[in-house]
Amino acid sequence: MISEEEARSRILEKVRSLREQTVPLSSALGCFSARDVFSRLPLPAFDNSAMDGYAVIVSSCKKGQRLRVTGEQPAGFDRELRVSSGEAVRIFTGAPVPAGADAVVMQEEVTPDGDEIVINTDVEAGEFIRRRGCDLAKGQRILAKGERIRAATAALLASQGFAEVTVGGEVKAAILSTGDELVKPGEKIEPGQIYESNSALLNGLVKRCGAVVDSVEHCRDEREPLLEAVKRGIKNHILIISGGVSVGEHDLVKDALHRVGAQIDIWRVAIKPGKPFLFGSVALSSPSPQSSPPGRGGREAPGESSISATDCFIFGLPGNPVSAFVTFLQFVRPAILKMMGASNLDLPEVPAKLTVDLTNDSDRVHYIRGKLEEGKFTPVGRQESHALFGLSQSNALLRVAVGESSKAGETFNVQIWD
Repeated sequence: MISEEEARSRILEKVRSLREQTVPLSSALGCFSARDVFSRLPLPAFDNSAMDGYAVIVSSCKKGQRLRVTGEQPAGFDRELRVSSGEAVRIFTGAPVPAGADAVVMQEEVTPDGDEIVINTDVEAGEFIRRRGCDLAKGQRILAKGERIRAATAALLASQGFAEVTVGGEVKAAILSTGDELVKPGEKIEPGQIYESNSALLNGLVKRCGAVVDSVEHCRDEREPLLEAVKRGIKNHILIISGGVSVGEHDLVKDALHRVGAQIDIWRVAIKPGKPFLFGSVALSSPSPQSSPPGRGGREAPGESSISATDCFIFGLPGNPVSAFVTFLQFVRPAILKMMGASNLDLPEVPAKLTVDLTNDSDRVHYIRGKLEEGKFTPVGRQESHALFGLSQSNALLRVAVGESSKAGETFNVQIWD
């Protein structure tokens, strides 16, 4: 049994980024940029009005002053108008500021009178003018390598004229649950059976990372059907198996993995919940170039660090849902993010005050599930590996080291996932 730090280190040392690809901007949401991206244009690209009103010269704008309106500048094509002393140009939000103007006065602050306006307020130089480049300079970095592309990021890239972006590879995952006691939701349940929930859990977690779930299967504890299911699963970049990785007579996963030529690198980690955790890999024969086209409608781009699409990384998670959840977040999630090209592999952390005393007197680091509200962390429900309801009510994890005791009111960093 190895420490969680060593397990994570081994996994991330072995996992490599997938080959990057260039995709349409519309398909890049949630992906990670494979390169630094720099602005092509300043924002705004030209001085423009922040209000509907009148472009004026401040020196002509004392209260009660009359100005002659000499033209109109709507948003869009620049009519190349000019303002001289004693004049004003009708202007609209986003429109180019006419030459000579050094302020915009809001339409609510003037009184129209034929082809003139009367100024009803004090006007300051630069008022309601958005200056060229005040938001973004040309050549400024707008997207860092490894940064996730969010909706606002996509809008920024679009504002610079980017129709495509180069991102990390698309990770495809297979999910395989095992166990005779499990029944698919919607089917009849018999005494001693339970509904299978790990597939729903893992499906959501994988998709939340930004990866693609290619297949979801359930297999009974039977050697040959399990072997065939594993063979199908390893055609993906990762195979996540829940259950069957412990030491019981019906825990058949390790045998199936050995039969497909998988190398087992990790088995059992000092983490609570989640000790029976497995990590391994299998390399298949190389496919033809046509057999694994890039996803998201993109095309492959050369990458410095890449792995073959035929390398499959295998994660064996405990069958208890809370154990599967914790081990996914601590080991599988960072591996997926690294494969996708992310620079930050950690869960977000925020400081929180404990509302209760906590002590970890076990021989494994303990991840406490709890509720983070208004800067306070409270454990929720039974802290046992099967307690799915308590997990469903929580939104944060507190890591309590072996032998550590914490008092209510003390502040610790907690991991959040929602």
